[in-house]
Amino acid sequence: MSQTQHTSKQFDAELEHIRRQVLSMGGLVEHQITAAIEAFKRNDLALFNHIIDDDSRINGLERAIDELCTNVIAKRTPAAIDLRFVMMSYKIITDLERIGDEAKKIALFSRGMATSGRLSGARYPELKHLSVLVTAMLRHALDSFARLDVETAPENVRRDDEVDALFQAILRQLLTYMIEDPRTISVSLDIIFIAKALERIGDHAKNISEYVIYLIKGTDVRHGSIEKIEEAARS
Repeated sequence: MSQTQHTSKQFDAELEHIRRQVLSMGGLVEHQITAAIEAFKRNDLALFNHIIDDDSRINGLERAIDELCTNVIAKRTPAAIDLRFVMMSYKIITDLERIGDEAKKIALFSRGMATSGRLSGARYPELKHLSVLVTAMLRHALDSFARLDVETAPENVRRDDEVDALFQAILRQLLTYMIEDPRTISVSLDIIFIAKALERIGDHAKNISEYVIYLIKGTDVRHGSIEKIEEAARS
């Protein structure tokens, strides 16, 4: 085996290690979202605390993958799609870390409601629907990254509009409750903060889908229309 072949195999292995670590981080973050909503439903203080404590694992993975990417750039000076892969991996883990922060916020607000007794009467099914939507967005975005396939990316970006519409519907309903009965203000505000955290998770999942399009197609579709995103994915 020549030195060039040996170096190439090492480089491929390093890129694959980054890919696997990003997907591992994504799986942990997805679990955090699901667990946060499950804890909200069950009024589970132990699970709230576990989610909050696990945020440090997500932060640790971000630092570790950041270092892997930095080392690859320093040692291998990647170009073209390999460089885009490393740079988009940087961006993806940043969004994953922020999703983890939002899951932690959900657990913190829910724990505060639980310890004050406000959570026992707060069973808001729309939050479950919203959490299912944003978790599916994250899963599809990570699947696109894993397979280096942009086929589902535009549809995933389009789902963000559905998430935004549902958040606005929840906000309007809760505002109505607060106006009609001021006693609901405290719990309604907490639920609004939880719904907003879920809406922000959808934004980050959308970002990841856009990064995948750039990684594969080399076209920056951030802040572009859905038509531009669909055109870039087809090209």
